[in-house]
Amino acid sequence: MNSHLRKLSAGGVLITLGIIFGDIGTSPLYALQTILKEGGGADQFMVLGAVSCIFWTLTLQTTFKYIFITLQADNRGEGGIFSLYALVRRYGKWLAIPAIIGAGTLLADGIITPPISVTSAIEGLALVPALSKVIVPGNDIILIVVIAIIILLFFFQQFGTNVVGAAFGPVMLVWFVMLASLGMIQVAHYPMIFKALNPVYGFDLLVKHPNGFWLLGAVFLCTTGAEALYSDLGHCGRKNIQVSWIFVKTALMLNYLGQAAWVLSQPKADVNVNPFFAIVPHGFVIPAVGIATLATIIASQALISGSFTLISEAVSMNFWPRITIKYPSNIRGQIYIPSINWILCFGCIAVSLYFRTAEAMTAAYGFSITIAMLSTTILMFYFMRYVKHWPLWLVVIILCVFLTVESSFFVANSVKIVKRLFFLVFEVGLIFTMYIWFRARKINNRFLAFVELKDYIPMLNSMSQDQGIPKYATHLIYLTKANNSKQIEQKIIYSILSRKPKRADVYWFVHIERTDEPFTMEYTVEELEHEKVIRVEFRLGFRINPRVNVLFRKVVEEMIQRNELDITSKYQSLSSYHLPADFQFVIMEKFLSYNNEFSVKEGFILRSYFWIKSLGLSEAKAFGLDTSETRVEKIPLVVNPVTHTNLHRVPVN
Repeated sequence: MNSHLRKLSAGGVLITLGIIFGDIGTSPLYALQTILKEGGGADQFMVLGAVSCIFWTLTLQTTFKYIFITLQADNRGEGGIFSLYALVRRYGKWLAIPAIIGAGTLLADGIITPPISVTSAIEGLALVPALSKVIVPGNDIILIVVIAIIILLFFFQQFGTNVVGAAFGPVMLVWFVMLASLGMIQVAHYPMIFKALNPVYGFDLLVKHPNGFWLLGAVFLCTTGAEALYSDLGHCGRKNIQVSWIFVKTALMLNYLGQAAWVLSQPKADVNVNPFFAIVPHGFVIPAVGIATLATIIASQALISGSFTLISEAVSMNFWPRITIKYPSNIRGQIYIPSINWILCFGCIAVSLYFRTAEAMTAAYGFSITIAMLSTTILMFYFMRYVKHWPLWLVVIILCVFLTVESSFFVANSVKIVKRLFFLVFEVGLIFTMYIWFRARKINNRFLAFVELKDYIPMLNSMSQDQGIPKYATHLIYLTKANNSKQIEQKIIYSILSRKPKRADVYWFVHIERTDEPFTMEYTVEELEHEKVIRVEFRLGFRINPRVNVLFRKVVEEMIQRNELDITSKYQSLSSYHLPADFQFVIMEKFLSYNNEFSVKEGFILRSYFWIKSLGLSEAKAFGLDTSETRVEKIPLVVNPVTHTNLHRVPVN
């Protein structure tokens, strides 16, 4: 998204409607009906209490927490749980845990958003008299239509969304105008419904209803898209989100009020009838279902794009193994991750087949989102206190309010765990992968040994002139983790001098520093030994894919333009023809040595790490290095070497 679209403008607001509010905007399709069904009635006490709970949940959770407070935690204009973690991680090493849990649960519960939204829309066709016997919730026809839409949605991800994305905003504008219009018609017939905004009705429902507290699990459905408001901050900008939310919340509440007004105006309301489609004029049902289907597809698209961004950030911040990331268009930030795309697609299809109806899906929806919200709240405490320097008393009050509210939602949603055992493998798998990858990298880094580079420069000079050693490459390039330009890993020196001497004319050491800003792209060049040892340091944002081959070529081209480097071939037979010299990358990949004595915990973490690593991309592919220019060396990782061997020499007879 271009930076000018982040500024407040009519175009920015329109685009924001298309990108951000799809999930929360389609919640009227099922939220109120679910509350009434779980409450077991549609009388005045139940309806007024339900609408009151919805209004104050949207006000407290979405408006106050996300629109007013959390959107202030922008990382150079970018949002999301990893952007927030990047802002506060210096204040506590343990903060990686809520970041991992929040990201994992957000992704896991995401596989239910496309099926529940699309299924809710398609089931609305049951109200068309000619289709009432064909469109029956849970039947094979609805399943086929829903699965076909889901497959097409995921299939087109590989081509990018820059073409159809332009239509998202206008479609969602039509959707919200339709929501408001349908609601206003019913409210005009029953204006007394506005008294439902009184919090007393919501309080009475939660306290006096036999299952009042547990109804919070259904109430929570109205705010399940709130995390997207923050996750997509970078695409739209804070002001556009805040201004468009005024319109969105108004449209949502008018529709909820309209549904409630219709229910109360019926002589005997049936909780099995979806009030959303019931307030649609009969002649407009098919167009309404069409618009609803488009809106749910847009909501699903936003979720998928957000999942790609989340995993990309996880890779950059060492929470996820390196995987193939593609760029289907020139729009900044738009990426496509094939493995995640098809995992999500399989998950969505499995959810559709497992639950079959939207009603059954709502019974399992929301549990993980509450955990993600709690994780965001924990990280926000550190942001408000240590980054924004708000008074401790104010931060504590805000923390207590949201922990109380979200803990209540979490407990109320916890009963859904039995109905969502289907998700546990997927959910635990995501969190397990992130945690193992993060912990194993920490263990790995403990055993990195650095040496002073200046002590080895004389050896490099001597070896470079030694004609008795076959030349390995003219320009030899290593990737280094040394933050200090005066140091280098001991294993790299060993690779150059001891393993098999690698004679070269120029030795390059390339270091990648990940910044807390999302889109930084900077580099420095330091000549440590004239025309012999050069260090290049790239400073890349956590949303930038480290395509080292492309970046390094750019550095070399600029050095040539500045007359800082001559890459003419040094071979006598070729130099007169002005041919370019050869470049060779050396990548050092670790494997787990058998020469180890682990504790149970470290052994489990490291063995899991290397197993997961075997499923991901190789180091060479992860860094975008051409295989023809890259040599991979395997290095054993010895954490706790075996020290006692009960081996005895016996005399020869």
